Amino acid sequence: MFELQLDRSVATITLVRAPVNAMNDAWVEGFHGLLDELDNREDWSVLRIRSGLKLFSAGADLKQIKSNFHKPIEEQLGPGERYQALFSRIEALSRPTLAEIKGNAFGGGLELALSCDMRVAATETKLGLPEVTLGLIPGAGGTQRLPRLVGTAPAMRMILGGETVTGSEAFAMGLVQWAVPVEEFDSVAEEIVRRLAAMPPHAVQAAKAAIRLAFDNGLNGYVAETAAVKDCLAHARTQELVGAFLARSAK
Repeated sequence: MFELQLDRSVATITLVRAPVNAMNDAWVEGFHGLLDELDNREDWSVLRIRSGLKLFSAGADLKQIKSNFHKPIEEQLGPGERYQALFSRIEALSRPTLAEIKGNAFGGGLELALSCDMRVAATETKLGLPEVTLGLIPGAGGTQRLPRLVGTAPAMRMILGGETVTGSEAFAMGLVQWAVPVEEFDSVAEEIVRRLAAMPPHAVQAAKAAIRLAFDNGLNGYVAETAAVKDCLAHARTQELVGAFLARSAK
């Protein structure tokens, strides 16, 4: 279902569950296992999630949905709650995460991508949350994360109308941070992830934590920001980088 590779501080999880990277309980358990492995390693600073198939992911496994359909409603809710827990775990990672959406992403597949910090999509690919067309709603975080990213109006359009958007449209509305033609996708995605990996990990992680607080009304993000700057200033790598910068500027 997955391939995990670590190379030059980049951890790559490739989705390879043919034919469409459908998600079920075994898929969730397997993904948690990969995250458990990464939690025990210190040799990575960026996580990229991509697909080895034509699609990024078509979302929930129809076979599991069918097998659960006539069960009590509480049991039917179980898979969605487990998707929520996994995607929240990805969102909470201290290291930066990038979803590479080269192929179509629908339903839970898009919700997986939404749980990442950054997204790059092929301009031609299609993204959508079509659950309303079946009398449901996105139940793996889509109704929460999409409005935070793009605002209420575009989220209403996509979710209430079950509309799909292209990678280009997704970029225009702020759903993805980069949109590139499919023939350029691999090279651009590689450039993005290598640039992230080249940044001082302690500073990137501190910045990610501070950015999160901008959306937490219960905490003072400015105070946390100052504390993070203090920690960075005390870090040996910051001392080295700033010292070298000042030395160059003095010439």
